[in-house]
Amino acid sequence: MNTPAPMLLTRDVLQVVDLSTTEILELFSLASSLKGNYAAYASTLAQRSLAMLFEKPSLRTRVSLELGFQKLGGGVTFLDHQHSPIGAREPVEDYARNLSRWVDVVAIRCQSHDLLRRFAAASTVPVINALSDLHHPCQALADLFTLQECGIPVDQLHLAWVGDGNNVCHSLIETIATIGGRMTVITPPTCQPPAEILRVANARACRSGARILCTDDLSAVAGADAVYTDVWVSMGEESRAAEKTALLTPYRVDLALMKRAGSQARFMHCLPAKRGEEVTAEVIDSPSSIIFDQAENRMHIQNALMLALLRPDLARRSRTPAHASISL
Repeated sequence: MNTPAPMLLTRDVLQVVDLSTTEILELFSLASSLKGNYAAYASTLAQRSLAMLFEKPSLRTRVSLELGFQKLGGGVTFLDHQHSPIGAREPVEDYARNLSRWVDVVAIRCQSHDLLRRFAAASTVPVINALSDLHHPCQALADLFTLQECGIPVDQLHLAWVGDGNNVCHSLIETIATIGGRMTVITPPTCQPPAEILRVANARACRSGARILCTDDLSAVAGADAVYTDVWVSMGEESRAAEKTALLTPYRVDLALMKRAGSQARFMHCLPAKRGEEVTAEVIDSPSSIIFDQAENRMHIQNALMLALLRPDLARRSRTPAHASISL
């Protein structure tokens, strides 16, 4: 019996640069097929199992992974590590080797990206990053898929990030650097993404033609297709709340800033949002806001990833043609 060719060349998805341009666009296409007709995929992951290891609280990530995997016919087990960090009870490597004997894929939401790498290195089944301190690849992929659904050719996109250069920002930088387009990161100088994130992204941008700009000038939102922000104080940074709030208050996204971006600009946020802090309620509730489309699409892009990793035969047969405007 011939083994089907993998849809993804990587076994693990720990950050967006684990994927190629073609793989990302194929995931978008497969996510679109899933979203259009889940009934056709109802038993595609029957007898397959997902283990979810979460050190941090979650709404969107947990629900979209659990219910999404169940929609495809699979079984899910949730392991809550909020009060028992991964690796505290037994070595990370032993934990990974045990789970590999029982489940087909592992999704981890953890404090440390280094821990995630250690787990993936010891695991013999695919590992997906469901959020770490450095990256949030599923979120970024869902975000670009959402903008494509809005009719914006993703290789021509101009995305403006405003606020703190955090893990979601890092993954968006990597996604745009991989598939093309333009991203303007507007932060105070001390909140810019780390040099290593930008180095890796710029190496990819040389091949894709993408442009990544970091600045503290809010006027750089002009002409953006979308303005994206996130909470100023990420989980685990509570001790810096006062310092970061004072630093980032001038970067609040309000109606005036959206007007500077342009009348067609969408507003994006990975949620949860703190209304009145990083963004005003008027912007969140405005017609330009696509935040709940982003949240919905987390399920579809994650399910596309699961199928690509576990059922490459079906994933390749089921995908629809990529967006016509994208040049590879």
